[in-house]
Amino acid sequence: MTIVEWIKAFAHDISIGIVVTDAAIERPGPIILYANPAFGQLVGRDPVEIVGQSPRFMQGKETRRETLDAFHRTLSSGERFHGYVTNYRGDGAKYRAEIDCRPLRDAEGGIQAFISFEREVVRRVGRPAGSSGGRYEPSSISNDLLPGALRGLGVFAPTSDE
Repeated sequence: MTIVEWIKAFAHDISIGIVVTDAAIERPGPIILYANPAFGQLVGRDPVEIVGQSPRFMQGKETRRETLDAFHRTLSSGERFHGYVTNYRGDGAKYRAEIDCRPLRDAEGGIQAFISFEREVVRRVGRPAGSSGGRYEPSSISNDLLPGALRGLGVFAPTSDE
C-alpha cells in the first residue's frame, strides 16, 4: 500500500481539507495526487477534477507573491510550511486559508510527496495579536475540532518563527 492510499483511507471522512501532491516544486508541479472531500468543498470543486492539477489553480489577484515565495523556499528546504494565503474558489469567491504543509519522507529521508492540511479562516475580531496566527480563527465551515490524530501531529500549531 502506498502512502497516498494510506492517506486516502485516513483522510476521506475528516472535515479538514487534506491534499497530497507529488514532490516536484518547480512548475508545472507540484501535481495533486489526492484531495479529500473537505478540500473539494473548501475550494468549490469536485476532488476528482482536482487530481492531476497544480494547487496554483487556487491563486488569484490578491494571493501575495511574498507568501508564495516563502512557501516555495520552505518546501525547497524540506521543512514544514505553516501560514495564511488568500485563495479563490471555483466560482471566483475569495477566501483566506490556513495551510500546514509537510514533506512526506521515505525510509531513507528523501521527500516522496507533500501533505497539506487546509481550512478557511477569518480575521479575529478584537485586540490585535502579536503573531499572524493570532489574527485568524477558523471560519464557521472549518470550525470542527481537529481529530485527535491531527492534534497529535501539531496540525495548525504555529512554528517557532511565527
